[in-house]
Amino acid sequence: VTQTAVNSLSWVTRPTRMAPGSSGSISGAFQRSRRWWWRGQPFSEFGTCGNVVPVLFSWWHHETNLQYHAESHSILLQCQCACTKKGKEKNILTPFVQKIYGEVTKPMGLPVVMTETNDSPRKLFRSRTLPVPAYLAGYSHLIDALGLNTILPSQLHAVAGNNTRQRSSDWIIHPHPKRPRRSHYDHMVFALKYEGVNLLILKQVFQKIGAGELQSAINAQPTSGYARRLCFLFEWLTQQELIAPDSLGGAYVDAVDPKHQYAASRPDNISRWRVRDNLPGTPGFCPLVTRTKKLDRYFELDLSAEAEQTIRDVPKELLRRAAAFLLLNDSKASFEIEKERPSKDRAQRWATVIGRAGESRLSVAVLVEMQRALIEDDRFVKLGLREEGGFVGEHTPFGEPRPDHISAKAQDLDSLVAALVAYEASSEIREYDAVLTAAALAFGFVYVHPFEDGNGRLHRYLIHHVLATRKFFPEDVIPPISVAILADLVAYRHVLESVSQPMLSVVNWQPTQRGNVEVLNETIDYYRYFDSTPHAEFLFDCLKRTIEKELRDELRFLSSRDDFHRGAREIIDMPERILDLLFHMLRQNDGHFSKRMRAREFDLLRDSEAAEFEKLYRETTSSL
Repeated sequence: VTQTAVNSLSWVTRPTRMAPGSSGSISGAFQRSRRWWWRGQPFSEFGTCGNVVPVLFSWWHHETNLQYHAESHSILLQCQCACTKKGKEKNILTPFVQKIYGEVTKPMGLPVVMTETNDSPRKLFRSRTLPVPAYLAGYSHLIDALGLNTILPSQLHAVAGNNTRQRSSDWIIHPHPKRPRRSHYDHMVFALKYEGVNLLILKQVFQKIGAGELQSAINAQPTSGYARRLCFLFEWLTQQELIAPDSLGGAYVDAVDPKHQYAASRPDNISRWRVRDNLPGTPGFCPLVTRTKKLDRYFELDLSAEAEQTIRDVPKELLRRAAAFLLLNDSKASFEIEKERPSKDRAQRWATVIGRAGESRLSVAVLVEMQRALIEDDRFVKLGLREEGGFVGEHTPFGEPRPDHISAKAQDLDSLVAALVAYEASSEIREYDAVLTAAALAFGFVYVHPFEDGNGRLHRYLIHHVLATRKFFPEDVIPPISVAILADLVAYRHVLESVSQPMLSVVNWQPTQRGNVEVLNETIDYYRYFDSTPHAEFLFDCLKRTIEKELRDELRFLSSRDDFHRGAREIIDMPERILDLLFHMLRQNDGHFSKRMRAREFDLLRDSEAAEFEKLYRETTSSL
């Protein structure tokens, strides 16, 4: 056995058994290809090579043959089990070989043909326990077979060995008849059919396998809706063209199936593939939202109409005062979420900025101007896009970063921020729901974290911007989103972590000498194509609270206060300032005068007058 370390991988050769059809010798195994490439560099002729080329691996009692086929320009992985089951050889691709497979094929950029995959039922997949032993299917199979470094979907799918149907928080188990065949294409079709479109995983799959398998599929099935959808998505994600066969036909199909995910209401017809492009965004930024019962209920509830109904009979002056109070409260809450205590002037300035949300089209320049309005003293803060890495978290006692979230790479910021701006415009043109757009845009912005400071408040500003642009709320009413967020910071943190935590496992980083982070791998797609479902649900929850509690409470409070003022003037004619003081003192003391209050502020009141004021307060505030 000879062992050579290549980029920290150990290659172990065992010339004891060849793949079916080979001559039974090492040179025979490579008789169709006399060279092997590693990271773009060719080895010498195999027969005289000083480095050991991987031929056979012994791993967990399995022998694996790795061959490069020059004619088909593909890597052929043939995995043969040393033992037999019921007289038939069972094929397995071990995790070790998958790692090598990924390392070898990625730099070569070759189409891959996987002749066999792990054919055994699984009990565990990447730390996720399956409810029953089952065969990976759809995205889970593709992730496993191709060794993708990706964020896992919230629910994965597998197929049982019998007719079992089961569902857990992490898994959906299908009965055996639904098990797809072993090709990547079949598992992509399974994924579209049962899981919906996952742009992040599909792009990684396309980058791994190339165009060959899809081209073969569309040539063989030119009217297949799934083949046409996959071909459209391949071109949309990779910006590479396939050859559309002359015989292509069939009814138009949706790129995103509305049964699985929410889609744009005004799609573009792509005649090339006879596909309706109902994606809400662009290839530069396009989070998607899974259809859930909770979100369906919110769409049926129609919060926009509920807000309109809430203020329909409210006098304009009363509404104006309520809106001003809620706006200032939202500004203060946005600072408080960041654990800041702004001065009254600073809070009022930011409230003014929020109040103008939606007046200008979103652009990078507008975002920088918003940041400038937030940062009073910019001597130690660089305004505009970051020029180095960034993270959210703490530092160890030794000064090393301990990130809870890693921001996008500085060199990706121009592209990502431009894509965020384009997404806002695209989703409006395509009539994608306002709340879903606001959730994806705002949380996408905070994950990218393009600025050194001010990202959190700008992220919440973007919610106001989208809702104002789409006229989700009545004119002049700014929903106090930050107040609702501040009321449930635990849920807010959990929603942020739904992407930031799994992202930590796929971002390769190292600390810098300045206590920052340096990202070592390509990460831009993690920020482009995240699952925005939890963010949409959370934002709907916040909007419901702003309408049914914050807005209604403030309207009731101001109405009660005005009723009290009118009644109080019939008892004693007082200035507005004194009436406000009287109302708030009674409110603080549960509708009664305390002895200290009477002595300090209202010692001139007769007992009978004090009793009348207490009675009036109870009558006018009974609805609070």
